[in-house]
Amino acid sequence: MQITTIGLDLAKRVFQVHAVDASGGVVVRKALRRSQVLPFFTRLAPCLIGMEACGTSHYWARELTKLGHEVRMMPPADVKPYVKRGKNDAVDAEAICEAVTRPTMRFVAMKSAEQQAALSLHRSRNLLVKQRTQLVNMIRGLLAEFGIDIPEGLLRALGLARQIAAKETTLDVPPVAMQILGMLCGQVFDTHVRLQVIDRSILALQELTTWHDAYRPSPALARSVQRLWRRRSLIHTGSVRAVSSPLGSGSHPRKTRAAVSTG
Repeated sequence: MQITTIGLDLAKRVFQVHAVDASGGVVVRKALRRSQVLPFFTRLAPCLIGMEACGTSHYWARELTKLGHEVRMMPPADVKPYVKRGKNDAVDAEAICEAVTRPTMRFVAMKSAEQQAALSLHRSRNLLVKQRTQLVNMIRGLLAEFGIDIPEGLLRALGLARQIAAKETTLDVPPVAMQILGMLCGQVFDTHVRLQVIDRSILALQELTTWHDAYRPSPALARSVQRLWRRRSLIHTGSVRAVSSPLGSGSHPRKTRAAVSTG
């Protein structure tokens, strides 16, 4: 019997296959280890393969398409109604095999490796932005415990972080707290530098590649990144260091203790 449709339940190590023929009869129902997946499908004649759109699904879709198969990915929520009994890998593969043949089923477009690389930039950027915000809030809270207030604004906080990490300023805090502040400030500044690298990569992709609107950075993001790069010298350039000082315009970086507000 020739296999016409396959439901493939993806996993990290053990994959489940449910294959049927043109009449709907079950031909193959078996588990495959990761190393066995491509050899198994290489031996098959081209057929329809259904899978849920999840982690690694786009990679497997590309690999199976290279072998001549037609791959269709579906949202997991749309496959769930076709699960007939208790949930396990074999039942999920059967449900996928059934769902992929439905005429009203919605399918997810396969992403190329380049599209996934572009998305990885945005995901990494979101993670680093969260980490930078957490670190800045931690530094603000720690200094507040010693009566030191950092004026609002990311650039002011980063300016103070650079000074503390480079030991260009001394705060009226215990040595242990100063040691912790040095580590936190070094980490937040390193995170900020990595964010700048990612921002440049996003802008370069936007300028050099024609992306679908779904993968193009939003105009607001592009404007914010451009503003950030126009003002990056506020942190890195010594000639305008006074402007980026967390103490406000005109203050000298080595007079931090006198200028920081306490209370």
